[in-house]
Formats: sequence, C-alpha cells, structure tokens
Amino acid sequence: MKAGRPRIDRRAVFASAAAAALLAAAGVGAGAAPHSGGRLRLALSGAARSDSFDPRRPAGVFMRVAALGAVFDTLTEVAADGTLRPELALGWQANADASVWEFTLRRDAVFHNGAGFGAADAVASILLHGPESGLNLAGVQALDPYRIKITLTAGNPDLPFVLSAPRFVMLPHRQTAQAMTQGVGTGLYKVARFHPGGHLLAERVSGHYKDGRAGWFDELELVSITAPQVRTEALLGEYVDAVDQPASHHALGLLPAPPGMAQAVSARIACQAQIGTSSLMDNYRAPERWWFA
Repeated sequence: MKAGRPRIDRRAVFASAAAAALLAAAGVGAGAAPHSGGRLRLALSGAARSDSFDPRRPAGVFMRVAALGAVFDTLTEVAADGTLRPELALGWQANADASVWEFTLRRDAVFHNGAGFGAADAVASILLHGPESGLNLAGVQALDPYRIKITLTAGNPDLPFVLSAPRFVMLPHRQTAQAMTQGVGTGLYKVARFHPGGHLLAERVSGHYKDGRAGWFDELELVSITAPQVRTEALLGEYVDAVDQPASHHALGLLPAPPGMAQAVSARIACQAQIGTSSLMDNYRAPERWWFA
C-alpha cells in the first residue's frame, strides 16, 4: 500500500477465542462494546435505474443492503453465527410434517408511516409473491392480530430460514404500493432520500424495538459505483467506509464473503468477532450490526 493511504484492516471470521483475541489485538474492536454515532457510507455494486423497494424485483447488492440492512425487517433473521433468530416473529411452531406453521408476531414494531405491524401485514407481504414465492403455499391466514398460519402443499422444515431472505421483507398492507416506491418498512433506518440506481440516504429511527441491540449509526448513505477499481479508490481516499469487491481484487485487506466476492472495510469500522458470510456486507445487515471504532 502506498505511503499516505489510510490503513485497511484485515479481518477474518473464526469461532475460537484465540482468533477473537487476535482480532482485538489488531484493532478491530471485536470485544469492544458498540456505541452510537456517525454516518456509515457504503459504495456498492448492483444498482440499476429501475430499482425500487418492490421485493418481487431482482435486486443487486445495493438494494439488498438498503432493504434488509436498513429499511425493512423480515419475520426471521440469520445471525452472524449462522443461527436463526426471531425478528418480526417472536416464535413459531409446526405440525409433525412441517406443512402447517404458526408464527407469533411482535406487538412493538411500527412502520415508518406510524402504522403498527401485525398479522394482516405479514399475510399480505407473503401473498404478494403469489406462485413465484417458491414456498409451495396452500394458504396464509391471520389467526388473530398477532398470529398467522402458513399452510404448505408439502412439508418444509426450512421455512423459518427461507422467510429470512430479502424477498420476504414485511410491508404495510394498506399502503403496499407506497412502501415499495418510497421505502416504508419497520427497519432501523427511515428513507430520507432515494434516487434509484444511484443514492440512498436514511436516518436512524428513534424508539425502535431493536434499541440497545442493533443500529449504531445515526445515518446511512449508500452510493452506487459500478467499477470495482473506483470503489477501491473511494475507500482508500476515505470517501466511503466499506465497499464490495471481486475477490481477485487484492489491493485491500478483505473481509470474508461468499465465493467470488469480498468486502473491504475501513479501519474506522468496528464489528463483532464473527460476521455473517452467507451474503455480502454481513448478510446484507452491516448497517445494523457494525459501528464506528
């Protein structure tokens, strides 16, 4: 690295205590408590002028981070360690062959337009996909304001994992069209400005149900940069805090990521000792999981 360039940390995901100690010694802040403040700036690939928050449309890294990492929530979440955790669903149970599922929903989640989240929103969000959902749905219904039942044509024990995918974000059922164009979700960050294919600025929601557990940045800014070498220069010049990169682009220290891609992060960023590696940007959830060192 040339003299005068900002230092880029090299980080890795390990389960062992020894690895966590190495990360802490390297200044990653793996053992430091998160704290709030600042604006996270990400330069990402995959944006298009046709982008929207419609979960039925194909989405690149830019929109997946915007949706899943910021504006919306799903019923379940895959944590950095690969375990499944509740998000908008507090719990779930299935019958013996996993063809009928009941999900109990949170009562304290609120959409950015002030409407409370409930069973009608979950039902409408799942049914939005129709036959293209890939769920083999036989039916979805509200059992009461905070419980839903999903019936499948064949048993699927992986259903809670499937529902953590970006395409199953939860939208308000009364204003679905507005939510898909303007970005109205229950996520940690509310859209302030959105230019499809180019730019997103979002602000931290106060009084969120995840307060004290996630969402450490005051603001989030996503910028679309198509060329990987330009994303590299943006990071090295400290114009952004993290980028996604082809794994063969070795100018930077790289975080673990899915095969064929990687992510590079400024030394300003701190994160847990273990980060999600099933998808880029900490399973697309970097805005809610990372913080400034």
